[in-house]
Amino acid sequence: MNQPSSVKPENVAITIPRRLDAEDAQLALHKLQTILKRHEVIEELAHRQYEDQERSNLLEGLLHRQHENEIKAIVNGLHPSDIAFILESLPVAERKVVWQLVDPEHDADVLLEVEDWVRESLIESMDHEDLVAATGAMDADEIADLVPDLPPDVIAEVQKGLTDAERAQLIAAMGYPEDTVGAIMDFDMVRVREDVTLEVVLRYLRRLHELPDHTDQVFVVDREDKLRGTLSLTRLLVSDPESLVSDVMSTDYLALSPLDSDAEAAGAFERYDLVSAPVTDDLGRLIGRVTIDEVVDVIQEDSQEQELSRAGLQEEDIFAPVVSALRNRAPWLLINLCTAAVASLVASRFEDTVSHIVILAFLMSIVAGIGGNSGNQTMTMIIRALAVGRVTGRNVWQLVKRELLVTFMVGMCGSLVAGLFAWIISGSLAIALVMMAAMIGNMLIGAALGVMIPILRDRFGNDPAVGSSVLLTFATDSLGFFIFLGLATLFLV
Repeated sequence: MNQPSSVKPENVAITIPRRLDAEDAQLALHKLQTILKRHEVIEELAHRQYEDQERSNLLEGLLHRQHENEIKAIVNGLHPSDIAFILESLPVAERKVVWQLVDPEHDADVLLEVEDWVRESLIESMDHEDLVAATGAMDADEIADLVPDLPPDVIAEVQKGLTDAERAQLIAAMGYPEDTVGAIMDFDMVRVREDVTLEVVLRYLRRLHELPDHTDQVFVVDREDKLRGTLSLTRLLVSDPESLVSDVMSTDYLALSPLDSDAEAAGAFERYDLVSAPVTDDLGRLIGRVTIDEVVDVIQEDSQEQELSRAGLQEEDIFAPVVSALRNRAPWLLINLCTAAVASLVASRFEDTVSHIVILAFLMSIVAGIGGNSGNQTMTMIIRALAVGRVTGRNVWQLVKRELLVTFMVGMCGSLVAGLFAWIISGSLAIALVMMAAMIGNMLIGAALGVMIPILRDRFGNDPAVGSSVLLTFATDSLGFFIFLGLATLFLV
């Protein structure tokens, strides 16, 4: 009797498809580091064990090929984003070794995924032919992202392989400033006319090899390529195929300008829960689109830049030479040193007061620190509000008053604790009262500056996050010492 087709023979292996796992990159990185370290140790042992140079070279060659095969098996089984993560996590020398073993079919995707500071070192290690092959597989907007890092002769050769339309798109993308919508927009999209039926649109989509990534809607244009509306794929699938596009399309859509800020575009995506949005020129013609993957990258980059800016840093290769790191970090550290010196100078003007009441030397750092912390809380809120466009000229004063009121109430509660602490260790009610007054005063100063510093920097066209914490710390330290020791001089000496 034949076995039913629904029953699988026991000896047939069931293949489980591989799924992406965030831990894959971490595990692969650990394995690669082990292999690279092992290779380094074996090379050293081979040099010591074999005095015969020819035998030593032969053994090293065999081991080198073995390790190369192991590295290839690990790296080329990963997603390009995971390969990019591994390259970012390796020192420059090891990074170049691994990069040479990455399958060429991954080169384009990896170059687009890695951080700028890693991409530079990877491109430097590639020869002319490899660069042309990698960039030749990219779209015009992707090539434009790499143009600042590519040699001019590579750009020229890649342009020769583009069609006239692709070349025009590349030139257009290169012409938009960084941090604008034009610099992140995609030219690959689906356009249809409004005077055709949905059945015609469906037949047209079926003839395409595949839809562009993150396609949630098709764009309806007229004969002059002016945007008339949008047609969502869900509406397309559930509507009557005999209906005209003009009857089903939506005219309520968000259209971006190529010169809009990419941060503003990210805010619009967040507000309206968009997956894609059209980009139109001044005449209303459709020239591209922005997709959610690019917006996520913009949000992540802006977040990283803000975190670094608060410490006065720029993005750097964590494995870069020491001299490069010094150039990045030294300027703001020197500024910090100067501001700390000013705060110390203020404190030194009250030497007689501190010498009479020594306990003040231990308490004044609390006043300065609490003022700085209070100001940083306010400043973080304001910088975030500026980033999403919630701060305007009409509500600045309301923000200042609100933050001062909140800070005063928090300061009253905190000053009671601080005053109690000062009274316990000093045994003086007067010192406790001075401590409370100075603490509230410095917290109010910190809150006011926490609002005004980022707003003023933004008004003058500067990044509100860059150096704001340094300026705030300078003010709260200096004025905190001045208020506390000044009050102590007036009422305690």
